[in-house]
Amino acid sequence: MTETITYADFERVDIRTGTIVEASAFPEARKPAIKLVIDFGPEIGLKKSSAQITIHYDLETLVGRQVLGVVNFPPRQIGPFRSEVLTLGFEDEAGAIVLAASDKPVPNGRKLL
Repeated sequence: MTETITYADFERVDIRTGTIVEASAFPEARKPAIKLVIDFGPEIGLKKSSAQITIHYDLETLVGRQVLGVVNFPPRQIGPFRSEVLTLGFEDEAGAIVLAASDKPVPNGRKLL
């Protein structure tokens, strides 16, 4: 477990729901990754993300999947790609990433409370 934070600290992290609208290969990445375009609704819009999710997910099965992402981190340059949001996930027993998501559909852009 990491250090204790306040609720105010938690509120500063803006975690939203979004739907993947595009997924493409990212062969230039140092670690295997997929480039995503995620729709975070009318307030935030479409954002790009690089996600190291190649073990459990195929490009064809990602489009239409709802995910969670941190939308208020600064953009990060990953090789030739500018990642605008951090797509959230958990490591499985082998260290491969499993995407974090709501168990029921919610409107894109809804904030995690």
